[in-house]
Amino acid sequence: MQPGLWLVLAWQVAALSALHQPPKSMMVLTNQMVKLSCEMKIYTKSTPIYWLRQLQGPTKDSHFEFLVSWNPTKGIVYGEGMTAEKLTVSSDTAQPILNLTSVKPEDSGIYFCMIVGSPELIFGKGIKLIVADVLPTTAQPTKKTILKKKPCRVSNPMAQKSPACGLVTLSLLVAGILVLLVSLSVTIHLHCLQRKARIRFMKQ
Repeated sequence: MQPGLWLVLAWQVAALSALHQPPKSMMVLTNQMVKLSCEMKIYTKSTPIYWLRQLQGPTKDSHFEFLVSWNPTKGIVYGEGMTAEKLTVSSDTAQPILNLTSVKPEDSGIYFCMIVGSPELIFGKGIKLIVADVLPTTAQPTKKTILKKKPCRVSNPMAQKSPACGLVTLSLLVAGILVLLVSLSVTIHLHCLQRKARIRFMKQ
């Protein structure tokens, strides 16, 4: 492989890791101050740094909005509608920091740091910033309702019966006795009739 191709490949590999933007996303409350960092790994302090914002997700209709840049010769240059009261950028290009003051929900978007390479532009991976009036709360895990099993009651034969059960039992007992008395009287009556009939037969 020719030495020139080695240099091109080495440059492309270095460019991929040239800019590091931690973390990937942030969620903050309205009116807070936000610091977005961009670590530069292979560039000197004379390298100009640019900050851009993407207002929506990466689609064919999305576009970048220029916010601010820092140049060792020109100093700080603000984009359209941007002021020092809204945002500032540090002059330390080893790890430049974009400071956003009193953020609003309309400041939500993906923030990119960028440097001018040779020949292409080199972007960081971006930090997704979400500005909300109220931060979402973490849903608590639902507790499983454990139904307590009722202890089985073992019937006690010695336990006192209810009044209704006592009346039924007493009625059945009285009815049984009456049936027994009626049967006994019928048996005695039949026995007497048989005896009288036998005595008459013997007298004849």
